[in-house]
Amino acid sequence: MRTGNEVIEWIHSLLPFGIKPGLKRMEWMLERLGHPENEIKVIHIGGTNGKGSTLSFMRHALEEAGYNVGTFTSPYIECFEERISFNGKPIDEQDLVATANRIRPLVEELKETNLGSPTEFEVITAIAFLYFGEMAKPDFVLLEVGLGGRLDSTNVVTPLLSVISSIGYDHMHILGETIEEITFEKAGIIKRGVPIVSGVSQKKAQEIIEGVAKKGDAPFFQLGTHFAQTLTTVEGKWQHFKYKSETKSLDELVIQMPGAHQRNNAAVATQALEWLEARGHIHLSIDELYKGLWKTTWIGRFEQMNDEPLVIIDGAHNKEGMEALANTLTVHFPNQKYRFLIAATKEKDMQILLKPFEQLEASFTFTSFDFFRAASSNELFDQANVRTKRSEPNWEKALMEEVKWCEENEVLVIAGSLYFISAVREKWHKTLTVHS
Repeated sequence: MRTGNEVIEWIHSLLPFGIKPGLKRMEWMLERLGHPENEIKVIHIGGTNGKGSTLSFMRHALEEAGYNVGTFTSPYIECFEERISFNGKPIDEQDLVATANRIRPLVEELKETNLGSPTEFEVITAIAFLYFGEMAKPDFVLLEVGLGGRLDSTNVVTPLLSVISSIGYDHMHILGETIEEITFEKAGIIKRGVPIVSGVSQKKAQEIIEGVAKKGDAPFFQLGTHFAQTLTTVEGKWQHFKYKSETKSLDELVIQMPGAHQRNNAAVATQALEWLEARGHIHLSIDELYKGLWKTTWIGRFEQMNDEPLVIIDGAHNKEGMEALANTLTVHFPNQKYRFLIAATKEKDMQILLKPFEQLEASFTFTSFDFFRAASSNELFDQANVRTKRSEPNWEKALMEEVKWCEENEVLVIAGSLYFISAVREKWHKTLTVHS
C-alpha cells in the first residue's frame, strides 16, 4: 500500500468480520510487533457517554503544560485519520502507510489460524499502538475504549490510570440488558493497583466499580463522593463552576461546552489530572488547568453550526445522551421552540430515546443515511411517541427543508448516530452554511 486511501480501503474491507469480543487476536499481533503498547504511558478512558469529552479536557490541559499527547478515539467525525492523533493533529499519511504495511502481513497470517481474521477496530488499534510506541512517542496516550471494556481490543494495556466517565444503556445487544451487566463489562478495564476515576451516577454501577477496584487494590475516586462540581453561573454556552476534591478547591473554572454532563466530564478529567500530578507523573499549574479546560471543544457534541437560523448538531444516540441533550436545551435555550432531525441505527428504540422531549414544544423529522446498520426513516417514525412528526428518507432533502422552514424563535437540532452527524457536518461545511 502506497497511499492513505489504499490503507483506509483495506481497513474498511475488514468490516464484514464485525465485532468479535476478545483479546487473543490483539495479543497475537502485538507479540509479533514487539509489544509497542508497552512503550507508552496510557490513561485508559471508558464509559457509555462522555469518553471523548473527558479525553479532550485532559488533552488540552496536558498540552497547556507542555506535554506531547497522543489520542485514540472513535468513531471519527471529519476524517478517518483523526482517530489516531498527536497533539490534536491526525496521523500523517506516511506514518499511516508505514504502520499498516507492517501489520498487513500479520493480518493475513492470523486469518489462517484458529483465531481467524482480526476485526477492523482491532487493526486500527494495532496501528495506533505501533504509531505511538515506535514513531510519535508522545509523553502520554489518552486511549479511548471502543466498545465495553473487558473484551475491548484496547484492554491489553496496563495504564497509569483508568477512567469510566458514565454508564448508560447502549450496545445492549453486546454488553447486556441491565445496568449491572453493562457496568461489569465497562469495569473490565480496571487493573490491579491502577487507580480508577468514576463519573458514573447510578448507585448500583458505583457499587460494582468500587467492588472491582477493592478486589484489585485499585484506588477508587467517585464523582459526588471523593470530588464534585457545582455550577455558579451560565453565560450563553459558557459554564462557570467550582471543583472540590479531598485535597483541592478550585473556584471559577470555565468551560465552553454546554450542559451539566460536560461539567461532570470536566470534573472527572480534573480529578484524573490531580491524581497524575499527586503521583509525580505530571506538573500542572492551576493556570494551565484553567486554560486547558477553557479551550476544550469536542466536535459533534452540542456544536453550533449556524446562528440564523440557529442550528445545533449533537451525537446523542442513547437514552442518557438524549436526556443530557434535553437538559442542555432547556438550560441554554429555554424560551425557544425546537425542530429535530434524527437518524439512528437499527437497535435504537425511539420511544425510549425521545421520552425527555415528549413535553417540549417540538417537531420531529426522521430520516435515514448510508450505513449498513441505519434504521429506515419509517421505522423511527413508527416508534416515536411524539405529537408532531414526519418521515423523509432522504436526509439531504430533509436537512434542506428543515433549515428552510426553521422560524426565528426555533432551534434546529440534528441528532442521532455519530456516523450520521459526520455526514451532516461534511455536507454543511461544503454547501449549506447560511447567514452565519
